[in-house]
Amino acid sequence: MSFLIAATEPVVRLTPQARILAAILAIAFMALILDLIRRDKLLERYSIVWFVLGIGMLAGAIFPGLLELLAKALGVRDVTIALFSVTLLVLLALSLNFSVIASRQSKQITRLAQQSAIDGVEEEAAAVRPGEPAQGEKKAPPEQVPR
Repeated sequence: MSFLIAATEPVVRLTPQARILAAILAIAFMALILDLIRRDKLLERYSIVWFVLGIGMLAGAIFPGLLELLAKALGVRDVTIALFSVTLLVLLALSLNFSVIASRQSKQITRLAQQSAIDGVEEEAAAVRPGEPAQGEKKAPPEQVPR
């Protein structure tokens, strides 16, 4: 009977070396995020999500008991399944978020291109004064006035 109870409890099987490696990778990930911000490759508003994920990776490496709590909360026996499930959900959420942002920016680009075309036509019309030919038209030769 105790065998069945023990099999249902989530168990974290991280060796100290694996935990150290996971912590180093999490710190390197957060350093990469900071470097991308510094080089203006990543906006601060998007970096917050990635930095929070890095902190979550570091917390999971330092405190493996958090992984057990996650597995219990999700109702799974294996911690790796819980991590995989949460990772998949986070990536799906990020993908949806970035799709919404890309759609919004696409609409803005279309609107800006249309406004730029309208502004160009208005500037061209304002540049043409009465009596002067528009661009592309040849100016008529001046008429000879008798003296």
